[in-house]
This record gives sequence, structure tokens and C-alpha cells, in this order.
Amino acid sequence: MDWNFLIRNKSAISVSTDTRNLPAGCVFFALKGQNFNGNMFALQALETGAEYAVVDEEIPLTCSMKQSYDGRIIRVENSLVALQDLARAWRRQWAEQNPQRKVVAITGTNGKTTTKELTAAVLSTKYRVLYTEGNLNNQVGVPLTLLRLTSDHDIAIVEMGASHIGDIRELVDIAEPDAGIITNVGKAHLLGFGSFEGVMQTKGELYEYLNAKQTEHNCKTVIFRNLDNQYLADMANLYAPNVQTIGYHRKSMPEGVQLTGSYNAENIQAAITIGCYFGVTEKDALHAVVAYQPRNNRSQLVHTACNTLVVDAYNANQTSMHAAIESFLVSFGNNEQTMLILGDMLELGDYSHAEHQNIVNMLEEQKVQGVLLVGHEFAQTTAHYPVYETVEVLREQIEKQPFRGKNILLKASRGIHLEKIIDLL
Repeated sequence: MDWNFLIRNKSAISVSTDTRNLPAGCVFFALKGQNFNGNMFALQALETGAEYAVVDEEIPLTCSMKQSYDGRIIRVENSLVALQDLARAWRRQWAEQNPQRKVVAITGTNGKTTTKELTAAVLSTKYRVLYTEGNLNNQVGVPLTLLRLTSDHDIAIVEMGASHIGDIRELVDIAEPDAGIITNVGKAHLLGFGSFEGVMQTKGELYEYLNAKQTEHNCKTVIFRNLDNQYLADMANLYAPNVQTIGYHRKSMPEGVQLTGSYNAENIQAAITIGCYFGVTEKDALHAVVAYQPRNNRSQLVHTACNTLVVDAYNANQTSMHAAIESFLVSFGNNEQTMLILGDMLELGDYSHAEHQNIVNMLEEQKVQGVLLVGHEFAQTTAHYPVYETVEVLREQIEKQPFRGKNILLKASRGIHLEKIIDLL
């Protein structure tokens, strides 16, 4: 669909997919899912202030609807595709107005959200930056992010998540990035990818797009890459042989940073490298990194009245779980004050049992004593540690026997909800 009638000469645009958050004059997109159908609320959206409602063609329009909202109901074959098309058109107009404006894409198995946040902090020292909010990094979140662009923004940082082969290809076709970074590749979402090779193929779709944009459309693109990661080197050679690489090496954590976990040193260096490429001084970049405060249960160091917590319970997979445990034990030691509360790593498919058993084996080999495990997957292992089927059961146990004077790591996939016990610790 040609969206030029809607975006021509505008400096900002307002869209919504939720009638509970409906700015006056916005465009309402009636998205559908397994448990919801936005088409049912299209009239409500028009009645409460939306300028247009984009609905699926299959929705019948009554005569009264046609008379009352003539020209304000836009019927399309697929409302999600229409949302994505509008976002692409808006992103193109934004860039055409000022060719210096750039879109940076960030993906990877681990660290993409933290790298996004750090990069935004660094680039904000010099530019007006738009970046993905929270984890709006999928086929709905990416277009909604792009549609927040205004003429005031200089750079957009777009996080891209994936759980199936082809997901990144869809997202780069919407965002059309000028630069990109794959933080790393690891064993995550194997239920959707099928194998580690599937993970590499999917993340490599970013490199592939940047290569095509440069060679087929004569547009300069760039890749930011950890030079110590052989997987990324192989992927760059395979998928993006014609794209310039701006490389970096993992360094030690800068003094004063508020992120915990040595694995974040790589994310920090990525953000500094991206910033320097765009003209931010290393001094300003370091200052921004030190000032950054982690949130959303990601690599947060929390001092409660009773214990010291390392809260990294937003997501987990085999790679990040190993890294978190190793970093925690290096920082706090393996002693009577050390505790690890670990929950299931979800979406590992056929690899799930083996990967959970590998974590248990590692803990037992290192003779880590203070371990509590949560979830069905850990319950299927040979662990000699206490295993709680749900976080609610663990919560009841902590209420009976609270912990005092402990250094505690909380690590799990988000679906386990380990954050529900933080108030007891």
C-alpha cells in the first residue's frame, strides 16, 4: 500500500495497536493474534480519537459504518504487514530528509539489550537518539520503534530478536539498517532454530542484508564485530565479504561501572566502539558507560537489608547461564556465603535436558554447595541440589527459612519469574 498520503511532509506520526493507549489523531492498526483480534475494537478506536483505523479486508463493513467513517477505515490484506510497510516508508522518508541520519541494528544470542542500552547512552552524548524500548524487538516491536522517529532524531538504534530462521531477515527488511552488530551467537531458542547452525544462519541474516545493501544498492554499510569471536569472523566472511568491519577486543571492565558480571565487558566495548565510529570521544563514551544504571533484572547488583543480590533473571540460555555462574563465583567466591538460585532455561527444544544436565554437572564438578534449582527441566536432571517445581513453592520455603548475610545469584529465563522472590531476600 502507498502510505505517502499519510506521511508526506510530516515530522512525526502517531500509531497505536491498543485502544487503551490511543493518542488523538493516531492511526489504529487492528492486529490479530491467537488470543486477541483488534478488528473488534476498530470502531471504538475511531470513536475515541483515532484518525484512521487499519482493518483486515475480511471484516465486513455495514452501511452505517461506511456512512459514519467514510475514508477513515483503511482495509488491507494483513494489518501487521501494513504496519510494517508504513514503518519502512516512514524510516525512508526520515533518512531522505537528512542523509546523515543512520539506523544501527543490534542482534545476538546474549547481550543485545544491554548493548543497545549502553550504545544509546554513549551516542546520546553527541546525538539525539531513538532506541528500542524494553524488549520491543520483534515483528511488531520493530515497526512501532521506527514509527516513533521524528525529525528531531539523528540516529536510531533498533534491537532485533529472533526465535526462528528468517526472523532477522524480516526485521532488517523493515528497518533497512546502515550498520549492525551481532553481539555473539549461542544456544538459545533452539526449539525454533533447530540447531546451533540455525542460530548462526538467522543472526547472519543481518550481515547478509548489510552486504546486499552495499553491493546491490551502492550504500555504505558497516559491521561492528568482536575480533576475538571466531564464529562471528566466519559468519562475516560468509555473509558479508564486502562490508567494512570495525573491530574491537574484549577488555577488562572499566572502573566504576554499575553493571555486574565480567561478561558485560564485551557489551561495554561494543558500545564504546560504535560511539567512537560515530565521532563520540572515548572519554565521553567511558563517562556514559560508567553513568549507565542497569534495570529490568539485567546484571543488577542489589544490596538489600539482608543480602547482596546479583539479579540477572530477565533471560537465560546455556551460554549466558555458564557466563553468569562463572563470573559470580569469580567475584564472590565459592564459600558458605555464596548462593545460586537458578531457574530453567526455556525454549531449548530437544537440547533442553542435556543443557540443564550440563549446568548441574558443572556445579557439582566445582563443588558449589549453596544451589537452589527451580523448574521442571532442572527437576529432570540428576541434581543432588534442592529442586522446586515453581517459584511459588520456593517462595514458601524462603518465607519459612529466610537467608541472611548471603551473596546470591538469581539467573533464569523470564518465564520462571525469579523476580517474585526478590522481596524476600
